[in-house]
Amino acid sequence: MPRFSVIVPAYKVQAYLPACLDSVLSQSCPDLELIVVDDGSPDACGDIADEFAGRDARVRPVHLPRNEGPGPARNAGIRRATGDYLVFLDGDDTLTPHALRAVAGRLEETGDPDVLVYGHARTHVTGETVRDPAAALLAERGPAPFALAGRPELLELLTVAWNKAVRREFAERRGLSFPPGLYEDTPWTYPVLMAAESIATLDRVCVHHRRRRRGGVPDTPGERHLDVFTQYDRVFAYVESDPELERWRPVLFRRMADHLVAVFTRPGRLPRSLRAEFARRARAHCRRYRVPGVPVPPGVRLRHALLRLGLRRTWETLRLASALLRRTRKLLAKARGTVRTAALRLHYAVQRRLPVRADRALFATEGDRGYGGDPGALEEAFRTLAPHVRTAWAAAPAHHHTVPPGTRRLAPGTAAYWTALARSRYLVHESGLDAGLVKRRGQVVVRTQPGTPLRYAGLDLRERPAAARGTGAARLLTTVDTWDHLVCADRHSTLTWERVCPGGYTTLELGRPRADVFQRATAADVARLRETLGIPEDTVALLYAPTYRDYRRTQRAGLDLERLVTLLGPRFMVLARAHPRHGGPLTTARHDRIVDVSGHPRVESLCLASDALVTDFSSLMCDYAVLDRPIVLHADEPEAFEAALGCCLDPRAFPPGPVAYDEDELIGLFTGGQWRGPRSALLRAAFRERFCPHDDGRAAERVVRRVVLGETDLPPVVPLAARRPAPPSPALSPGAAEAEGRPSPAVARAPLAAVPRPTGPRTVTESL
Repeated sequence: MPRFSVIVPAYKVQAYLPACLDSVLSQSCPDLELIVVDDGSPDACGDIADEFAGRDARVRPVHLPRNEGPGPARNAGIRRATGDYLVFLDGDDTLTPHALRAVAGRLEETGDPDVLVYGHARTHVTGETVRDPAAALLAERGPAPFALAGRPELLELLTVAWNKAVRREFAERRGLSFPPGLYEDTPWTYPVLMAAESIATLDRVCVHHRRRRRGGVPDTPGERHLDVFTQYDRVFAYVESDPELERWRPVLFRRMADHLVAVFTRPGRLPRSLRAEFARRARAHCRRYRVPGVPVPPGVRLRHALLRLGLRRTWETLRLASALLRRTRKLLAKARGTVRTAALRLHYAVQRRLPVRADRALFATEGDRGYGGDPGALEEAFRTLAPHVRTAWAAAPAHHHTVPPGTRRLAPGTAAYWTALARSRYLVHESGLDAGLVKRRGQVVVRTQPGTPLRYAGLDLRERPAAARGTGAARLLTTVDTWDHLVCADRHSTLTWERVCPGGYTTLELGRPRADVFQRATAADVARLRETLGIPEDTVALLYAPTYRDYRRTQRAGLDLERLVTLLGPRFMVLARAHPRHGGPLTTARHDRIVDVSGHPRVESLCLASDALVTDFSSLMCDYAVLDRPIVLHADEPEAFEAALGCCLDPRAFPPGPVAYDEDELIGLFTGGQWRGPRSALLRAAFRERFCPHDDGRAAERVVRRVVLGETDLPPVVPLAARRPAPPSPALSPGAAEAEGRPSPAVARAPLAAVPRPTGPRTVTESL
């Protein structure tokens, strides 16, 4: 008996069915049977089901002689199911990786409840994936399992079959099945939730529900949409069959009214000839099932009243008036935006005619994000070494809290921002200044880079137009011509940037300013950072930070983090950090040893708090090497990465540590100890010598002394062998550190030889 019976009705979905079936058969939980019901489909759905059955014995095709609809097709699958739990999936949807394993784990945790409700995301035709807005209802709240009375808000979720696993024995005992007709999920969902004695939730995206451009039955106009009335008759008949269920009538009535309103107002569902009949039947249903005296939420009170009174023409008049009002507001907002843009351009032009202020400096990082990176380290050095220069930081208002006191906060696009852009002598940025910048005589532009170049950049992107994201060569060179100085960390960066971004600027190969904090931090600073992140003592914290994959339609973690921490044991935990362009958390896994730190404002803090780095092709490895802590390279899809984005330096040829090409190999590196063995130390030492030659903690100081103070005799770089070691990894014992070829924590705390360095107004932990 398999754990899951996955039932897939298939009708006119031949273009999507293979991906659907592959998503089921590739699950890391193989204990399943896949029942594909060919619902008399006129296309190749039946042949595809037979083809998959020939390749995998878990596939059981069922061929219906004629099209009966998704309800009867699912019933046919239920009759042939032998699994513990029924899982439904539409033929054009897919299961997310490891979804069934997460479902199986949650079922075991909650004692095999009758129903498990899990999350989903909608995949639009553009490739955009948006999670269900009601996902918050799935969060754990108190003990599980529970009855519906303990969490009645679950009735607010979509009435669909594919967002829940139902115990087969429970469904058979209760005689639950799908009716014919459209909206067949409604008379299934409500009785299942009301009849279940035990329910649990899983706050995880398990299904990607495809929103098709055309061809989807719910969006096809016709008389079938009148079936919604019959389906709600079945729901209320089920309520009337059991007096204990009468308490759910007010909630079901409100859900019915909302559903009828959605069908009536959704474009493309009801032909004009059916709108009057639909309104008449909606009025009858509202009068039949309404519970007098039950309050209706104010936001829907008018809609429900119009529906109950059958005022169809009034409804349509109000709907047209509302649409006209929305369009008018959009036009007014667009007009205000046009006027505002013109006013700001005029303001910027006026400000450019005023004198440049030698005591002003403007800083910004890529994407208008918060304080940090090389610009943040340089801004701190400005305040320490050149206190006569007043600094300002440009960032979106949501990130203003990251800017330290004493630094002016500016929002891009405001008049104050354009004033600073026009009149500040020093402009320090990481591709974060406005494209409308007009460099003035007397202004000094210092450009930093987001990281050591591993993938193609600049003019090299002409060979990868998709990765260039619309940045043409002419526009790039125009921007480069505004640079006065380019800050580089090593010889590879210097040679690459001067080739791909040719210009008349001066290259300052003085190290990476953002890594200075690694040399200034102490063991006490590291301990405080670990405490704020909730890292227990004697726990090995792995920072997992993969790079952004432009060629992927949807971003995902290259590792199954739940499996990783489970196999590594209780001493390990994972700090999961998504790339800033990822747009959300790296994982939705709910595990006490997986912490999503994608929203953390300072990656430097995460590096200091972790004991090792696991990454793929991210330039973060070059920054992390300054710490001299273990780095493991997970070379995930190297051929696809190189083909799509190009590689100006393949880290596999000069790795900072052991290299794993798949998840099992990476787990083996940790369980076998190679992640921090002697070979790991030797690889990292060679990597540091190549990419961290200037990172002795004074890179920002050298840049400020050269650019602002005009000094040419800069402080000498401390050689690698003579540098003060970075703060030790708290989870590594002295013996383990020495076995790896590193100094023990006691030695690591020894002070650096007397080398003058700036002292800022804040401690290292405060600056992070």
